[in-house]
Amino acid sequence: MDRNTFTGLFLIMVILGGAVFLMKPSEADMKKEREKITADSLKKAGVKPAAAAVATPTAPTKPDSTTLAGPFGANINGTATTSVLENENLKLTFSTLGGKILSVQVKNQKTYTGKPVILFDGNDNKFGLNLNINGKMVNTNSLYFTPTQTASGISMRANYNADKYIEFVYNLKPNSNNVDFNINLNGLNAVVQGNNVTLNWEATLLEQEKSAKKEQEHAAPYFKYLEKNPDHLGIGKDEKKELKEGKIEWFSFKQQFFSAVLIPQVPFEKGNLEVKISTEPGLIKWYGANMQLPFAQLASQSYAMKFYFGTNKFDALKAQGQEIEKQVDMGYWPLKYINRWIVLPVFKLLESFNWGYGFDHPSIDDFVETGHVAINLQIVHFNGQNEVLKPEMDEIKAKVGEDNATLLQQEYLKLYKKVGVNPLGGCLPMLLQLPFVMAFFFFFPNLFELRGESFLWMKSLSTYDDFIKFGFTIPFIGDHLSLMCILMTISTLIYTYFNNQISGATGQMKYIGYIMPIIFLGVLNSYPSGLNYYYFLANMLTFLQQFLIRKMVNDEKIHAILQENKTKPASEKKKSKFQARLDDYMRTQAQAKTQEKKGK
Repeated sequence: MDRNTFTGLFLIMVILGGAVFLMKPSEADMKKEREKITADSLKKAGVKPAAAAVATPTAPTKPDSTTLAGPFGANINGTATTSVLENENLKLTFSTLGGKILSVQVKNQKTYTGKPVILFDGNDNKFGLNLNINGKMVNTNSLYFTPTQTASGISMRANYNADKYIEFVYNLKPNSNNVDFNINLNGLNAVVQGNNVTLNWEATLLEQEKSAKKEQEHAAPYFKYLEKNPDHLGIGKDEKKELKEGKIEWFSFKQQFFSAVLIPQVPFEKGNLEVKISTEPGLIKWYGANMQLPFAQLASQSYAMKFYFGTNKFDALKAQGQEIEKQVDMGYWPLKYINRWIVLPVFKLLESFNWGYGFDHPSIDDFVETGHVAINLQIVHFNGQNEVLKPEMDEIKAKVGEDNATLLQQEYLKLYKKVGVNPLGGCLPMLLQLPFVMAFFFFFPNLFELRGESFLWMKSLSTYDDFIKFGFTIPFIGDHLSLMCILMTISTLIYTYFNNQISGATGQMKYIGYIMPIIFLGVLNSYPSGLNYYYFLANMLTFLQQFLIRKMVNDEKIHAILQENKTKPASEKKKSKFQARLDDYMRTQAQAKTQEKKGK
């Protein structure tokens, strides 16, 4: 092994070591893993875990006469009761404490463990107004409201006095994921100070998917400024952001496959969003929002809004308008355009045939690979040229030796130039395929349609298949091995082997070709099995396509053309447009320098 090869392998090992260090589980992940192992051990031993201490309810402190005479004094003390509104899509539970939505269940959906999908639940979730009443801040989340329920809605009212009150009105239409929401402030202009009131919403979103870590990686609060593209806060860190660059059309508490979105009829003036990553089992992230509403000091002031509670299915979000569907991550430019305008329409077309998502993958592969026929034809042609030249390349290798990889490559390039072969003939076509390969890297982890769809041994194509479970964590691999990821890796190694045999790759390039699939084994092991399934099929179809094309290639004809090129003068050999432009540029620069010297 020469020095260059050793240096390349050493650098690869440094990268792998760095990746292991950077991708090691966080303290929170290790804490959750320890808790899981402890619970599993107790379960196997037949020991029930200790029940959590239940707080004994205490009688509420009776307010004094001064408090009762103050703002909303009659609503400060009370007993929380609940009411329910539901239709075919949602089940909403309301609490008189705060007059808020206490919990949201998305019907017809199940968590990975088969339980109902509940976005948030409990009094830790807050919703209400912050009002400056005569110099004292009042948060309606701590007030007890009086409910009035109808067939499709419910109103919650808190009275300041006989003719002054706050009212929250909720309406749920049939077969809808939208909740119409109105805030009515009546007679409060005499007591509310300032030109705005603040809407406060805080919620802790519950775990829905197989991997809490992966779910956290796809969860973030999103928002949209007026006439701008949607944006979001950090994915992997706690963050608080002041939103003051324009009016805010909407904001959302987004999970991987579900969202809670609040859309005002009149945009919020400004506000802030905050996110904190939860380390407690069963919880994903805590979100907080404070949005300012203009208060015009009118005797009767109303604010119309609507909630969306439901899936992150692209079409469902798009139907809401205002570009809410853009919170589905389709990747960076130009990948998002490939996914949005090519991959997604093809997927929707195939979905309409009801073949099943396990069979849609081969169909998508067929579509993409059909578009790559010309590219694969070029790759096969280049490999065919290499195969014809292999005897001459073997002679060069025997003469130069494999230890001097740099000199060997230089001699290969001289041979390519002599016979008129473009040395980039195999690389450039593969680079054209790369955007599609990378686009699917974003497409499948965010595609709601794959959630819960099983195929063969894979329980859900939207998450990894832990075919082999370790019961402990291995750096860079995790606590499992995905069978589909293993098959994808093996197919890539086989594909690489045959390509190396034809292309005559040597030195570092040969080793890198084998190392990269191993690296991707660690990277993709925890990615959706649907993604690995696609890559596996892509490898197989590409190999089959190139095999069939190779059968149609005439080696004798290629050999005759290459031998004829050897006899042509260099001036007659056909150049690529890029090479011709480069030669013209170099010639022009040389002439300019000559003229410059003559001028001196």
